Amino acid sequence: MPFVTTDALLDPKNDYVFKRLFGEAPELLVSLINDLRPDLPEIHSVEILNPGINAEELRGKYIILDVLARDGEGHAYNVEIQVRRHGAWHQRALYYLARMLAPQLEQGEDYVTLRAAVGIHLLDFDLFTDTPEQCAQARWRFEMRDARQPEVTLGNRLQLTLIELKKADRLGLGSDPLSAWITFFEHWREEQTMAAIEHAPIQEALNRVRQLSADEEARRLAFVRERALHDEVSLLKEAREEGEQIGMRKGRQEGRQEGRLEAALDTARNLIMLGVLSDGQIAQATGLRVAQVEALRSAAPS
Repeated sequence: MPFVTTDALLDPKNDYVFKRLFGEAPELLVSLINDLRPDLPEIHSVEILNPGINAEELRGKYIILDVLARDGEGHAYNVEIQVRRHGAWHQRALYYLARMLAPQLEQGEDYVTLRAAVGIHLLDFDLFTDTPEQCAQARWRFEMRDARQPEVTLGNRLQLTLIELKKADRLGLGSDPLSAWITFFEHWREEQTMAAIEHAPIQEALNRVRQLSADEEARRLAFVRERALHDEVSLLKEAREEGEQIGMRKGRQEGRQEGRLEAALDTARNLIMLGVLSDGQIAQATGLRVAQVEALRSAAPS
C-alpha cells in the first residue's frame, strides 16, 4: 500500500468515504452500532442491504449516502453521517425511519412479528441548542413515549439515535468506545491523538481510511462527492439571497413585509419549476413555511 501522509487522509465524514468504510465491512458496522448505543443489547452480525454506490448518487446534491443493514433478528438499521443541516431535517429523518418499518409485514401477517426500524445519525453540527440542558447533551435516543409520563412507552420498534459530534467533542464524554468514535470522526488526522486510542475497531477504521486514501479512484470519487455537496450549499445560499434581495426591492415599493412575502413566493415557484429541491429545502431557502411551499406545488401546473 502506498504511503499516505496524515494530512492527505480522506475525511470519514464525507458520506462517500463513510459508506465505503462501513458498507463494505459488516463487522466494523456491528462495532459502530453497538458502541453508539451502549445502553441497548448488543447485536452480533448484520447484512448490508445497499453496499453499492452509483455515479448518480455521488453527483446528487440532495442525496445522503447511508448504510442500510439488517441484524440477525431482522431489525433494520439506517446509519448515516450528515455534515449539513436542512430546514426539514426532522421530517426527513422520521420519513425514512417510518419507510423502513412499513414494508415489513405481508398481508395477513401478525403485528407481533414486526421488527425494529433503527436510525443512527451522526451529525457534524449542533442540532439542539435552545436551552443550557440541550447544550450539555450530545447523545439522544427518541422512541414512542407519552409526553407526560415518559416511562409509559409503546416499545422501541421506532428508534432514532442522534450523536452531535462537534458538541460531544467539546463536552469530552470520557474514554469509552463512544467517545473513541467521536474522536475518530473529529480528529482522524491527528496522529498522536489517534495512536492513543486502544479500541480495536477504531484502529481498523483508521486503517481502512488509509487504504481508501491511497486509492486514486477512491480519492477522485470522494472529491466528486465533496464538490456536489458544496454545490448544494451554494445553491441554497444563492436562492435565499435572491429571495431577500427581491423582497427588499419590492418592500420599498409595496411595503416591506408584503414585498418580501411575494418575493419569497415567486422564488419558491421558480425553485419548484426547477424540480431539484424538496419542499423542506425550498422552505429553508425562502423563509416560507413548508405548508406554504406544499400549497404552491399543488397549485403549480403539471
